[in-house]
Amino acid sequence: MKTKNIIFYFIGLLAFCSCDDMFQPADENNRQMEDLAKESSYAHGLLMYGYDRLPYITTTQTDIATDDAVTNLKSSSYLNMATGTWASDNNPMSQWDNCKDGIQYINNFFQIVETSSWAPSAASKQQMFIDRLKGEAFGLRAILYYYLLQAHGGYADDGVLYGVPLLTTPEDGSSDFNQPRATFADCVKQCFADCDSAMALLPFEYKDIENESEIPAKYVALGANFSGYNLVFGDKARGLISGKIAEAVKAQIALLAASPAFRDQSGVTSADAAKLCANVLKRIGGMEGFDATGNIWYKNKAKLEPSAAEMPEILWREDRHKNAEQERENFPPTLYGQGRVNPSQNLVDAFPMRNGRPISDANSGYDAKNPYVNRDPRLENYVLYNGTTFRKSLIITGTYPAINGDKSETDDNLNSTSNSTRTGYYLKKLLRDDVSPLSSSLIEQQHIYPRIRYTEIFLAYAEAANDAWGPKSDQAGAGFTAYDVIKAIRERAGLGTDEYGRALAEGDAYLEECANDQTKMMNLIRNERRLELCFENKRFWDLRRWMLPLNETVKGMQIDRNEDTGALSYTIIDVEERKFDNSYQLYGPIPKGEVLKWSNLKQNKGW
Repeated sequence: MKTKNIIFYFIGLLAFCSCDDMFQPADENNRQMEDLAKESSYAHGLLMYGYDRLPYITTTQTDIATDDAVTNLKSSSYLNMATGTWASDNNPMSQWDNCKDGIQYINNFFQIVETSSWAPSAASKQQMFIDRLKGEAFGLRAILYYYLLQAHGGYADDGVLYGVPLLTTPEDGSSDFNQPRATFADCVKQCFADCDSAMALLPFEYKDIENESEIPAKYVALGANFSGYNLVFGDKARGLISGKIAEAVKAQIALLAASPAFRDQSGVTSADAAKLCANVLKRIGGMEGFDATGNIWYKNKAKLEPSAAEMPEILWREDRHKNAEQERENFPPTLYGQGRVNPSQNLVDAFPMRNGRPISDANSGYDAKNPYVNRDPRLENYVLYNGTTFRKSLIITGTYPAINGDKSETDDNLNSTSNSTRTGYYLKKLLRDDVSPLSSSLIEQQHIYPRIRYTEIFLAYAEAANDAWGPKSDQAGAGFTAYDVIKAIRERAGLGTDEYGRALAEGDAYLEECANDQTKMMNLIRNERRLELCFENKRFWDLRRWMLPLNETVKGMQIDRNEDTGALSYTIIDVEERKFDNSYQLYGPIPKGEVLKWSNLKQNKGW
């Protein structure tokens, strides 16, 4: 069930359960806080506004401001930011207003949740609703603060690592709005506390129970029966924040805090982060829960349908949407798309050879004159490159026509039109080949966008565990190591095999080399994260938390054809110079207008 449908269901349900005068018009439409406590449907609306402010992006956007991609949309705010316009009063990455608004709604909700009438005729239902709604609110607030920390946490001129103003009660007309930023460490502690509170109140996952023996004792004591429990905590609540989601969010926050950019003053170590990630993964049986097809979940069409069971790869997802928007934005022009996201040569070069070795390795077998042969199979799944057949069409991104020499066949060529690729590549990941974005023959299909994938948590565990204890140590008690995770991810991708998919005698030899060196393993884990999560809006934040260079020039591939021999020549070209300043732009700014208004609000240094 879609989250929005869930929201409407529960608003209607709560209104029916608690409003005796639901069919009588109110004296006036303006509601005060005391009114909300009496009318649960309106009180619940505060919580729903918190959901509405969740900062998850459902399309590929921020990657075009990294070394993974560019866009051909010259008016893009992300393009402009990456090429020199990023400022404290011009920040497309800002989460300040959106997340702070959401926190204000949540804090208001906390003021009335226990006094609102959710199910006054049954004490057990009343308490179950209070517990679930409070648990959701705690989880929402943790997420909103997490995104604020990610976007705005940083060092001020006094050398202190700050987060954001920490507010756990609602502001009103009498509040002192000139609040200082709390330390990053204190913000993390609050996020952890909110996650813990959510986990204490919420079931691990929402599902219908079959008998009363499964009801928690505290609700049994209030007279709950299994039908009442299912009404509150059953299948219809799926998609709302649950205990497992709060647990995963806590692990994400820990990884951020333990990263090189924040670890010195965050109070969180890599060992802490690894243990929290392990807690999430042990819930699914550790490596037994690793999804063998999780890297191509978007191609599993049957499981994208509303009637399908949830995918084992997806811990939490956005609503299902039936549309053609992502395809309309990113299909090549000859397939009636706008080709907006153009993967970079930098990213393409990060895909190893099929034998698992980087293309820079002398033993990899890489051929610069035939650069797409025997590569990591994920490259073909994620990127449309020259000569790819997609939707029964040959995609030519070089500088020559496809077959007949017609002008229309050059529309996919490098820099051919305003909708053509700037890098020699088009996006393929996340797109469905059975969609037609052409308005006259429109075919829309179901899509989902993961908010949290289990692969992300596996990678987070590997990163933190390797940093804390090395590649093959399991001091978190997870039952597996960083090495085990990366081995599973690479085997799933098809590495360590020949062109026919048969295992090589030496297996994944490069992985074994890295397993003996903590630094090599760190670089391999980071690269695997780059590949597995590409185009999912992770790279921008990863580069910053790892304190890696931001201003790497984005490159592309120009492919020319000799008209006499038909031979192709490959030339790497510079596409876009990035003008990030590594000296201070690892940390995002506090909005300039806020700093000018409030004297206690310290800006991150350099901004």
